[in-house]
Amino acid sequence: MSLRRVFIANRGEIAVRINRACRALGCEVVQAASAADLDSLSARLADTVVDVGPPPAAKSYLNIEGMVTAAKENGCDAVHPGYGFLAENGAFADAVEAAGLRFVGPSGDAIRQLGDKVEARRIAAAAGVPLVPGSDGRIEDPQAAAEVAEAIGYPVMIKAAAGGGGRGIRVAEDAADFERLFPQASAEARAAFGDGGLYLEKVITRARHVEVQILGDGRNFVHCFERECSLQRRRQKVWEEAPALGLPDAVREAMCQSAVDLAASVAYCGAGTVEYLYDADAQCFYFIEVNTRIQVEHPVTEMVTGIDLVEAMLRIAGGEDLPWTQDAIVCRGHAIECRINAEDPARNFLPGPGRVTGLEVPTGEGIRFDTLLYEGYEVPPFYDSLLGKLVVHGDDRRACLARLGAALAGLRIEGIPTTVALHQALAAEPAVLRADTHTRFLEPWLAQQFATRA
Repeated sequence: MSLRRVFIANRGEIAVRINRACRALGCEVVQAASAADLDSLSARLADTVVDVGPPPAAKSYLNIEGMVTAAKENGCDAVHPGYGFLAENGAFADAVEAAGLRFVGPSGDAIRQLGDKVEARRIAAAAGVPLVPGSDGRIEDPQAAAEVAEAIGYPVMIKAAAGGGGRGIRVAEDAADFERLFPQASAEARAAFGDGGLYLEKVITRARHVEVQILGDGRNFVHCFERECSLQRRRQKVWEEAPALGLPDAVREAMCQSAVDLAASVAYCGAGTVEYLYDADAQCFYFIEVNTRIQVEHPVTEMVTGIDLVEAMLRIAGGEDLPWTQDAIVCRGHAIECRINAEDPARNFLPGPGRVTGLEVPTGEGIRFDTLLYEGYEVPPFYDSLLGKLVVHGDDRRACLARLGAALAGLRIEGIPTTVALHQALAAEPAVLRADTHTRFLEPWLAQQFATRA
């Protein structure tokens, strides 16, 4: 591989994860760090740390010129964006390449094509991927949008054309809801992504969220099977599994192949994820969007396939061809990931930054904890509350759930609130054990299990 020195343009657990992959490949690491992250675990692990600005992300992790300059001045030959921040910013990918560096991910053009949800729908349709019934494109006029919503049929989802992460999204149950929520979604999208454009999709009742991991080198394209991400709060994933639960073989094969076809249609380079809604009653699936980056939940795919996805991204950026043919990628056993956040489930998930006064991490066969934590670390209040991901693997789902229960019991994080208790409750919930869940399951369940305290 030709990469020697990699700039990590991110923070937190994903920066630690990228550092680990770089070390495995013999690459030196330069870590970007805001003033709030100079004593972070990723900074401690790096060969070189660069102060990229004040704590607010707009002045540090979102500063394209500052990031590219820091990478260039520190002798890096590649930039890994991780997830979030600039990871799906086509202008950032362009700026990295213009500076003579490798961007560890797809081209700026591919990011723009697939990152715009309306354009992605057009590309998916051209590639023969089935779409959720919805608007033909962006809709700016509220009255025209209301007419389209009536034609689609309520409930409908109002979605931001740009960005992701659950922002700029509202669900309208009827026309009155729609009139109230459409301007809200547009304003939130404009604030989050600088683009207030919206489009509409039909809400699939009791839908399940299934996504396919893809890898491409611009010429060869494969999938690494699928993940189930149906347990969500406010459209943010909480718990993920691989493979998806009870998916018929014919549906799995068609879904995975459609993701590969979509990747090939844009000569995709790097790791990405094609997301779908699955209607279990009709046994059909619909395209939602493409994430042109590594996903938070990528470890479950790594556990069942044995493929290091971050290492694969680095190798592809270094000019290597994909080393796998599709038939060489096999799914073995079952994996579950629990997102551990610094939040209090009993206080409406109130964030709880602060000092970690004690830390014990479970170990053993089939257990992995990707984290930014160390004992004594001060969790800053400026960023996402994700502390780490507890990931377990077993020969089947029953064994995986048993291992998960033991691992959660062995995970101790003291000094700050966490969502460990939430995952312990989920791991014992009969509907979860039966795999009888969907994208609208978690929030009403939370309202019963974790009554909000004043």
